[in-house]
Amino acid sequence: MGVGADGWAGLGEPARAELTSCDVLFGSARQLALIPLGTPKKTWPSPLLPALGELLAGHEGNRFGVLASGDPLLSGIGTTLMKRFGDVRIVPAVSSVTLARARLGWAAEETEVVSVVGRNVHRVARVLTPGARLLVLSSDASSPAVIAELLTAHGFGDSALTVFEQLGSPAERRVEGVARTWSAEVDPLNIVAIECVGGPGLATVPGLPDDAFEHDGQLTKRDLRALALARLAPLPGRLLWDVGAGAGSVAIEWSRAHPSNRAIAVERDAERVARIGRNAERLGVPDLRVVRGAAPEALDGLPAPDAVFLGGGLSAWRRCFDALAPGGRLVAHAVTLESEQALAQAYRECGGDLTRVALEHAAPLGGFTGWTPARTVTQWSISR
Repeated sequence: MGVGADGWAGLGEPARAELTSCDVLFGSARQLALIPLGTPKKTWPSPLLPALGELLAGHEGNRFGVLASGDPLLSGIGTTLMKRFGDVRIVPAVSSVTLARARLGWAAEETEVVSVVGRNVHRVARVLTPGARLLVLSSDASSPAVIAELLTAHGFGDSALTVFEQLGSPAERRVEGVARTWSAEVDPLNIVAIECVGGPGLATVPGLPDDAFEHDGQLTKRDLRALALARLAPLPGRLLWDVGAGAGSVAIEWSRAHPSNRAIAVERDAERVARIGRNAERLGVPDLRVVRGAAPEALDGLPAPDAVFLGGGLSAWRRCFDALAPGGRLVAHAVTLESEQALAQAYRECGGDLTRVALEHAAPLGGFTGWTPARTVTQWSISR
């Protein structure tokens, strides 16, 4: 049951009848306090997911009522319950996102929504673009200040911030300011609207500049990275293994392509592992998982991938290929004679496409300009 900040007063008679018919109500302490019924009430523990089964145990045969803020399927408990139980009836209320857009006059199709509720705030960095309109679902009272700090660090300090507190309740308040000078204290129940000013921002299509990544030279360079990702085809919601990840550039660009994309970067060097984490956070995909270890041993127990990139550890190509489901894609790069021979053998055994890529960049040559060749790369790509 979606409940607005105005609580019981904002619910229609059908919604009130639904809640009245329940044997037990679940929700946060704030939500439960909004419902003036004598029905037994259970507060969600934190963390919720590990305790969910035990919390519901002993209530077999009862009619459960679960309270949610606004739309239960907008980064809400409704999504969790649907995945866990399937047979769940959802009764939405007007969400805080809808109310905020109405207050601002922002069209839905022109507004990006990001949730940092229980999540890393650096997810906002992925969508920072000059002129973008963002709505960020806050985790608590500290979120607006943290978001303002992040915007400033990414060159968007002049962005206009509007924080709505207690949207839809009699205590609703609107606080406005600029990111670089933000200092307001706000209510824990808030949503942050951002009109992005600054930049330049980074594209979500593959091929970020090499200097967007912190690296020690172990980096799949920009043009080769774009070629590899074009073959990997990052569709929404898919999982990538980036094996021998180096700076994590391929996994990061895969994750940036769509907010539901997932990636696991496998790297044996401890310094590079830490560096991948920093790159992922700074570039707006802090949920990227990093596994320290060498392939193929480090691959044991990982969820099956939809795509694999092998920038190193080519001896594990068979293990990676076998892990793919039908339709999965694998791309591998080789720069030495030995690794090239490994790819030639893989090509003979499995087919696919074997391509040599030679790039040259213009550079000063005396008083003139000449071509400087980069190291030639052999690329093997295949769909299972």
